[in-house]
Amino acid sequence: MSSEPAAAPAPKPSLRAVLASPKMLVLLAFGAASGYPNQLSESALQAWLKDAHVTNTQIGLITYVAIPYLLKPLWAPLLDRYAPPWLGRRRGWILLAQLLLAAAIGLFALQDPATSLASVTACALLVVFLSATQDIVIDAYRADVVAPAERGFAVTASTVGYRAATYLALAATMLLADAIGWHGSWIVVACVMALFAIATLRAPEPERHGAPPATLREAVLVPLRQLLDSATGRALLALVMIFKLGDAFSLKLFTPFVKDLGFTNTEIAVVVKIVWLAASVAGSVLAGVWMVRLGLLRAMLLFGVMQALSNLAYYALALAGKNYPVMIAAAIIEHLTHAMGNVAVVALMMALCDARFSAFQYALLTALSQLPRYGLGYPAGWVADHAGWPMYYVVAFALGLPGLAMVWLQRARIQALDGRR
Repeated sequence: MSSEPAAAPAPKPSLRAVLASPKMLVLLAFGAASGYPNQLSESALQAWLKDAHVTNTQIGLITYVAIPYLLKPLWAPLLDRYAPPWLGRRRGWILLAQLLLAAAIGLFALQDPATSLASVTACALLVVFLSATQDIVIDAYRADVVAPAERGFAVTASTVGYRAATYLALAATMLLADAIGWHGSWIVVACVMALFAIATLRAPEPERHGAPPATLREAVLVPLRQLLDSATGRALLALVMIFKLGDAFSLKLFTPFVKDLGFTNTEIAVVVKIVWLAASVAGSVLAGVWMVRLGLLRAMLLFGVMQALSNLAYYALALAGKNYPVMIAAAIIEHLTHAMGNVAVVALMMALCDARFSAFQYALLTALSQLPRYGLGYPAGWVADHAGWPMYYVVAFALGLPGLAMVWLQRARIQALDGRR
């Protein structure tokens, strides 16, 4: 061991310094770039197909074009290993993905779903693949570019940009479709997508590049060993998977829950589109501000407690029945704390990434964090049918506790990660 005295930890920057960082504006723009195509290949595409009198069965089958979002780890190592000959390893891939994505969206304008559904499906699959690729590299860029104290607000900036662009892009596409037709709408939307390249050209290069892996084999095996070789590493991967388990269970059957209470589709839509969005953005902002002072460990503990307790708000709604104030209060509390917990776990995922392999590692961590959301359908339905809705949300609360226990058990490692560049 070296006899050199340990360097004192760098002082945390002020909140003003974090907010004033040009990186945050770039991350806001990159978050918007990630969110912009998300609903174009889902809700907007479905509306276009419906206007063309495509059957619901066919529309349902076409929704499977979203699968590349779940398969991102399969090609993420390629984006770590190879770099375009412009703008560096991260910004170069982002720029290429954005320009190709704009072209792919523009291809919709040349299609007619009434006569060639296969070509529309192929275009949609291309859009999703390029969108997922853009997400991989933007996530890697964010993990590489921010300092530990900036992680919370970096996630906030990305989240706010993502959510705003997702809904605005969908609304604009639908409004333009009514005004100038779907073909003109797709052309306008594609041109706006291309404008995100301006942010990529002006974005700063990450300070901690990390030498790219020498071979594709190294790009896969070394980052996997980093994450899996130690018991502590495996415990942190488990933490990424279970930290939001209670929230995933709670939200899995929200619509059947409130419909059983007697709420109408319109009432549900108002809550989902307005209350959820506002609460999620507010929670993301609060979490980002608090994380600057709290640090990663205390934020995970505090936000974890809050998100577990928030499930009891739906327990109160289950007891109250169709009660508008209780429904709105429960939705605000749950989505406020849901967003805060999300900021904390994403900051942990960023801290776990090595700059040499952050594209692959972050894509893998994202896939792990989403597994509960896709695997809880049958258990959630069984509990609702056999135990009733009040007990359902007691179970959701209980499922939030293992993640908190894991945070406490791994507190030393989380603190060490919080100071790592």
